[in-house]
Amino acid sequence: MTNNARLHRILAYLKHTLTAWNTTGEGIHSPYLFELVRFVLRDRNAYYCFADIERRRDLLLRCPDTLDVVDYGSAGSKEGVLIPRRVCDIAKRQLESPQVGQALFRLVNWIGRQEKRPLQILELGTSLGVTTAYLAAADSRNRVLTLEGSAAVLNVAKGGWRALKLENIEWKEGNIDDTLYIYAREKWDVVYVDANHTYEATMRYVNTLLPVMQEKGVIILDDIHYSAPMEQAWKELKEDKRITTSMDLYHVGLLFFDPHYLKRNYTIRL
Repeated sequence: MTNNARLHRILAYLKHTLTAWNTTGEGIHSPYLFELVRFVLRDRNAYYCFADIERRRDLLLRCPDTLDVVDYGSAGSKEGVLIPRRVCDIAKRQLESPQVGQALFRLVNWIGRQEKRPLQILELGTSLGVTTAYLAAADSRNRVLTLEGSAAVLNVAKGGWRALKLENIEWKEGNIDDTLYIYAREKWDVVYVDANHTYEATMRYVNTLLPVMQEKGVIILDDIHYSAPMEQAWKELKEDKRITTSMDLYHVGLLFFDPHYLKRNYTIRL
């Protein structure tokens, strides 16, 4: 990461801290979103699976094994490039924090209770599979499909899911720009986007997925303040007429589409 990129993230974090609500839901007009903030995002209870998933994270953070990782985002080509990386380095740089992973677990768990049916969940960018585990552990009846570009990384993730006894995860290896279109006709309740962190890719992913989201669905974008181009993508998406409500949690952004919501962006401290 360049010095300019570090400075950008520091300034973005300070701005978020100064403008975010440390809210319990007051001021949110939709009862649905009020409940989401008050009883999901503000929930601090530890659930049954958290300790097991965090033990898996700890193992990855200590693993010195080197993988030949296929990198499409940096390569600028359809084929990608092989880059040797240690598992512990991938875990340190790419795994979502426990705070965010557990918030996603609670969000999926809550949406499932609201909808009273198994959910269809899509993840773009598996990495080492820790966030995937949180998405899948919320309810074994849910279907979780995760897309990953690198076979070596995906194999490590699959080992973790086996250890955690998570049997509701499907996966597809390959360039996400290609594999996403295979599933772009299916309906999705929750989509978590943690793949190519560029303006172009983020806009392409969201524009592909918007037509196939359930009305009560949510698209979750990782690292919306990662860079100036990612912030521009977030700015354009929250202003998009197809998005009714958005929530900026700094680490991730939530996009909602229910036409009954007011057009508004909430900046919330997770």
